[in-house]
Amino acid sequence: MTGSSPVDPKGLIRESYRIEGITVEECRSIFLDWALSLPEGQDNGPALSALLDTYAPDAPDHPMTQILRDGQNGLATPRRWGGWRSRPRN
Repeated sequence: MTGSSPVDPKGLIRESYRIEGITVEECRSIFLDWALSLPEGQDNGPALSALLDTYAPDAPDHPMTQILRDGQNGLATPRRWGGWRSRPRN
């Protein structure tokens, strides 16, 4: 579990595996931060597969492994919201 992954440039997922006693809730929060930091339009499916290939074999029972697997089953590509929308005024 050494080195960095191109799909985890901040090392958020890598570091979560290093935290002794981390909870599922904490992993979920880290995962959300990771997902929101993906470049807009990036397909997260291959990114999740790469993360699981990297970390899950050494830590199959780790809470982050569970979260990554859950993410494969139900994570949609994040969309950015906000900004000004132009609407015609009456």
